[in-house]
Amino acid sequence: MNQKVLIIDDDRELCELLSDFLSLEGFEPTAIHDGADAIEACKGCEYDAIVLDVMLPRVQGFDVLRKLREFSDTPVIMLTARGEDTDRIVGLEMGADDYLPKPCNPRELAARLRAILRRTERGREEDSHQLDVGELHVSTSERSVQYGGQQVKLTTAEFNVLLVLMRHAGEVVNKELICQQALGRALTAYDRSVDVHVSNLRKKLGEAELIKNVRGVGYQLVRADAVSVNGP
Repeated sequence: MNQKVLIIDDDRELCELLSDFLSLEGFEPTAIHDGADAIEACKGCEYDAIVLDVMLPRVQGFDVLRKLREFSDTPVIMLTARGEDTDRIVGLEMGADDYLPKPCNPRELAARLRAILRRTERGREEDSHQLDVGELHVSTSERSVQYGGQQVKLTTAEFNVLLVLMRHAGEVVNKELICQQALGRALTAYDRSVDVHVSNLRKKLGEAELIKNVRGVGYQLVRADAVSVNGP
């Protein structure tokens, strides 16, 4: 069954180009050119992934993303103007999973979509396993997280980053490995994606010291003395 992708962009020519390419790549794309219409469409239909432009009529892309995250954890790839680092960081902080600069290469977009969806699907297909580090509990099959007895809602990318850190609990994990295993792509120069996802994790977990920043290297999930992996 083809995976459904919603493209939200007011550039109709670009939408047509991306839709044609994604269709050939085995996706089932739908294009919407207005932010308000996109929010309503997402409430009434299940999409596997969303491609969201920052600049939209009526409701801007960031506002669309904010609304989406109130009721959906569907993976979102933001399209940002080339060189607009601020837009990329803001998008990631608000819950986007990844970003691409415009004009984007359709082949690169398809690769990013596959990477995000492959990691989501892999977790759902696994047998029920739970990873525990102290008070942090993660179910890989349900893709759910609990910390201190409270459910923690994460985006797809945030969950994947946390999973990499938990599987290497107590070790310093470099950003290149996190980016490759969590986002499915190589880390590029000036890429802040991993840093922003880790920052979001710290905020949502309410525990800044749980994930340590090892300057110039990467990140370390602490409390490794309580690590266990349980099968069904």
